[in-house]
Amino acid sequence: MGQLRTYHNWVKYSDLVSFRVTDKESDLQISAMGDFRVEALAEVRRCRADIECYIDQNLDFLVTLDPIDVTEGAPSIVIKMARAAKKAGVGPMAAVAGAIAEEVGHTLMKRSAEVIVENGGDIFISTKNPRRIGIYAGDSPLSGKLAIEVVAEDSPLGICTSSGTVGHSLNFGRADAVVVLSSSTALADAAATAVSNIVQTADDIPAAIKLAQSIDGVAGVVIIIGDKLGVWGKVKLSKVQGHGE
Repeated sequence: MGQLRTYHNWVKYSDLVSFRVTDKESDLQISAMGDFRVEALAEVRRCRADIECYIDQNLDFLVTLDPIDVTEGAPSIVIKMARAAKKAGVGPMAAVAGAIAEEVGHTLMKRSAEVIVENGGDIFISTKNPRRIGIYAGDSPLSGKLAIEVVAEDSPLGICTSSGTVGHSLNFGRADAVVVLSSSTALADAAATAVSNIVQTADDIPAAIKLAQSIDGVAGVVIIIGDKLGVWGKVKLSKVQGHGE
């Protein structure tokens, strides 16, 4: 878990209040215009309860690696995960971290004009000011050297990372980082998994970019494997001066 916690040091902002919220496996770092940990924790618990209750009745939702239809009357977060996964061609749990970050983010937007929620490397951001999100790519020489710039007109935005070399999430690729941008954080999460899964070597970067381009709703992608970099879409990269600005 040490590698995943590195993200928590990269999503803090001097002009916002940062706090951490944990519930079972969910571990969120949040920055907002106030300390809203009570509201955030309540929303995390609601999301988890809805997902866990659905899984109790529909175990396939948890274990399948393929898109799956959900039953009538499923909770909204379950529907969101399933729809995102279907677009990306992966199982619905590939969207869980992004979906929870997004739900928490939208809840806190009722209290705060700016909200940044990071959940295991998957980020929901709603900002009024330009922000930079550093890219953590494990042992790659590019890790910590690049940031994605986010401006107000592009938010709310999901920025989600999948890796075959960092963390414990199921991944069949070898990319150090695949970062996907989308207006849907759940979709960004699912798409990052799908794209990362096909990257075994740097030679796979063009095919991975083509896959990202084919997923409806994906705005951009950054692929890092070793010292190689691939970028497509509405992505503005800059050199890092600080992990969170």
